Amino acid sequence: MDRRAFVGLLAAAGAASPMIRRTAAAQPAPRVRNVVLVHGLFADGSCWSEVIPRLQAAGINATAVQNPLTTLEESVAAAERALALQDGPTVLVGHSFSGMIVTEAGVDPKVTALVYVAARAPDAGEDYTALAKGFPAPPASAGIVFSGDWGQLSEAAFLRDFAGDLPPEKARVLYAVQGPFQRKLLEGKTTHAAWRSKPSYYAVSTEDRTINPDLERFMAKRMGATTIEVKASHLSLISQPDTIARLILDAAGRT
Repeated sequence: MDRRAFVGLLAAAGAASPMIRRTAAAQPAPRVRNVVLVHGLFADGSCWSEVIPRLQAAGINATAVQNPLTTLEESVAAAERALALQDGPTVLVGHSFSGMIVTEAGVDPKVTALVYVAARAPDAGEDYTALAKGFPAPPASAGIVFSGDWGQLSEAAFLRDFAGDLPPEKARVLYAVQGPFQRKLLEGKTTHAAWRSKPSYYAVSTEDRTINPDLERFMAKRMGATTIEVKASHLSLISQPDTIARLILDAAGRT
């Protein structure tokens, strides 16, 4: 095939998938059957309920971690317990804040690849808050309400800034099950950056109002991740589960 024909095929593929833009290419991933999924702030393990059946239909053994949202150390330990139960090579997936957890726990020898879904991706020892201040503050930040040392999003902020592309009735169900987080969770820093040694994949949410999309792009580019852009809110894993499941299956060498 000559170069012009090849470029034409790429253009046609792009036109067929206007919601997605790939910004990097990875070597074919090893075939893996285990996937561990970690949720972030303002959520619980049920946020993966749309992605899990799609992974299972592809023969994947999927496990959703119930993140305690107390301290970074305890949250990482919960992910490590789930990894210890896997019977072989595993893809580790994190959404939102749990990118911190994936970055730390991903050094586990079982982990073959990391997937970040609109997620934090700090370097080892990096102050994520300071990094984020280099970009305009996302609207959701103003919607966090604390009761003592425990915080969560207000209903208005949840519906508008966290789950903005979901039907309101569905977003309200997710609001009802959001897990409150402990204030000191935000003080934790990673001691490892697994993305420096493991293949990484990143889904940028272009309509994100919880993490600035340009910050997501910066982190994805810095890690050299295979990157897609999804026209979605922070909850692309619920509003666009086919796209997110496909990225995870790519990382697992199943597509």
